[in-house]
Amino acid sequence: MPSPDLSRDSFPFPVLVADIGGTNARFALIADRGADIAGFRTVHTADFADPIAAIESLGHVDPAPRSAVMALAAPVTGDEVALTNCPWVIRPRAMIERLGLDDVLLINDFEAQALALPSLKLDGADLIQIGGGTERASATKVVVGPGTGLGVATLVHALGLWIPVPGEGGHVSLGPEAPDETPVWAAIERIGGRVTGETILSGSGMLRLARAVAAARGLPCPYRHPEEVTAGAEAGEAIGVETLRLFARSLGRIAGDFALSSLARGGVYIAGGIPQKIERFLTDGTFRAAFEAKAPHAALVAGIPTYLVRHPRAALVGLAAYAAHPERYGLDLEGRHWRRGG
Repeated sequence: MPSPDLSRDSFPFPVLVADIGGTNARFALIADRGADIAGFRTVHTADFADPIAAIESLGHVDPAPRSAVMALAAPVTGDEVALTNCPWVIRPRAMIERLGLDDVLLINDFEAQALALPSLKLDGADLIQIGGGTERASATKVVVGPGTGLGVATLVHALGLWIPVPGEGGHVSLGPEAPDETPVWAAIERIGGRVTGETILSGSGMLRLARAVAAARGLPCPYRHPEEVTAGAEAGEAIGVETLRLFARSLGRIAGDFALSSLARGGVYIAGGIPQKIERFLTDGTFRAAFEAKAPHAALVAGIPTYLVRHPRAALVGLAAYAAHPERYGLDLEGRHWRRGG
């Protein structure tokens, strides 16, 4: 069996870094190995036919980027990568030709979030801790993030390297535990006959959960968009409040499962745009209580810290950290790295 390509060759600078999700694409530039990230721009994916058009819309940069390191909301397979929740198709060879690049690297979006974790600081701006627990240095970390979908990745430290392990953990099954949850689960719209983490722990999932909460109470759902659910909860509306409390409880439950499955003594990090908007509901004790309710291993999980990622561009931080110092990471490049002439 051939060994994976764990090449640690540096990328030619400047490097364009991009975090491309189902709704938004975020771009920035790193001028050289020691430079800070600069030139942040965010575009809506729906406004452009493909990433090349979006990058060209950013305008001329001098000097022009020679490499692109991009995080995608999709598994990276083959020379054409279709995003999971938007119609973009990423074609690295076309990017090299059209944009004049020498290198293109594509990785999973939550792989990039995982790469960022060692660089984030517990200073209130990057991270805050939710509840108790103490982080062990160089121990395994997990990042979980509800957004357009539900992203999950693990970061393992071995042989002096941080090794990100992407996956599709957002699609594990998620069921009710408390008696008051049973009628809600019975009313949740199934996707392919299942209720998974992503079914309710995502933007569309939050609205799906609100409809189920309302149906379980014999009431019409007053919301048509996810942002209306969060606004209603902030205004004290009963359906909105119950939805976000159940959202926080379910997120804590699934995060605790991931903590157990990987023994993440380095912490579980909650990332993405939705958690930042519902911080009050994640820090009122509901999330942490569900996270720790893991008998017969409740004491073990209680020692694992949980954090809310407040940094608005954490994935770009991870991409920049890797681009500047690839020798610090064990990133499998096989089938994901394209070079001019290669």
